Amino acid sequence: MSNTPVIAIVDDDWSIREALDDLVLSCGYRSRLFSSAEDFLADGDRFAIDCMLVDVKMPGLTGIQLQAVLNEQAEPAPPMIFMTSYGDERTRAAAMDGGAFAFLGKPVDFNQLVLCLEEALNH
Repeated sequence: MSNTPVIAIVDDDWSIREALDDLVLSCGYRSRLFSSAEDFLADGDRFAIDCMLVDVKMPGLTGIQLQAVLNEQAEPAPPMIFMTSYGDERTRAAAMDGGAFAFLGKPVDFNQLVLCLEEALNH
């Protein structure tokens, strides 16, 4: 079994998922792509995730709602890095109060994202 970190990418936008997938792979990590929070929650192998990149605003459960569901479970959630085009302070505060590792605006600065990933995985 590989010790390569696995990063979950949860975003309803296909092009964002693909771009983040390329970035994650270029950093030497593995990725798992999910088009919704519900898809992530339904995945039987989600406990093998080391870090999550999560969109805030998605159809169905939002990223903040996903965080709340994960926080209610016995198994600790992996570090969550939120990304959003809707960077209002209330949403940011909700994410950070829920234990988010970082809250980044879109378009995401890839250098900043890589630093956040590295810090989250070493945390």
